[in-house]
Amino acid sequence: MAHEPEGDAPGEFLEGVYTTDVGLTWVASQWEVLEEVYREYVRSRPDHGPVPVWLRIVETSVDEFDRSRAAQLGEDIQRLLNSSLTDATIRTVWLAATHGVFDPSEHGMSAGAWLRRAEETWLARVRKDDPAFQPPPPQPVADGELRRAVLEVLHPVAERLGGAVEDPPFGTPVAGLVPALERVVTECCADLGYRLFLRAMKAYHVPADRPGLVALGERFGYPEWVVPEGLNDRTD
Repeated sequence: MAHEPEGDAPGEFLEGVYTTDVGLTWVASQWEVLEEVYREYVRSRPDHGPVPVWLRIVETSVDEFDRSRAAQLGEDIQRLLNSSLTDATIRTVWLAATHGVFDPSEHGMSAGAWLRRAEETWLARVRKDDPAFQPPPPQPVADGELRRAVLEVLHPVAERLGGAVEDPPFGTPVAGLVPALERVVTECCADLGYRLFLRAMKAYHVPADRPGLVALGERFGYPEWVVPEGLNDRTD
């Protein structure tokens, strides 16, 4: 059964056709841009570190998307915080999505504390434009068929993905990613779990069956570039 976005559903928050990500995974995708930038920032401002830089990216997400679409970031954060996921699981999927570039624990924060800080920053920025804005309640995608569909595309690449994140040629190794992603899909949200999976595949350049992943993205109602942009397309 295809997922038909309604109201606050994922597809409703996506900006245009040439969108490469959205919400929390859009924020995570900025690791490539920030990797060198905030290293220089840390050198010049060692008392502050990279946290303010990431919070600025959170604010930027509101400028990149209109209000309804910008709401996806708050939606994603609440999906995670309102779930039964452990803090360790959330930290693992966030670390992999950012290629290990930003680990909240290195800056005295749990993963949950980082998300709450990000949410506060996002909400403050939204309310500069609309002081009366109230975040809509989260609507995680819990459809059993979609959850199974995400797991079906994850499992064939699980060994390659797990190996890539545990022993990267550069960056911080991340252990236990595949089980963590499975838990996000089954205990939190199929949509967010799928986007976090895609973000990790792209971050670690794991070869992928592009047509199969794109087809699933269409079921979630994503614009055409959300899935393929940045994928290491497997041609063997």
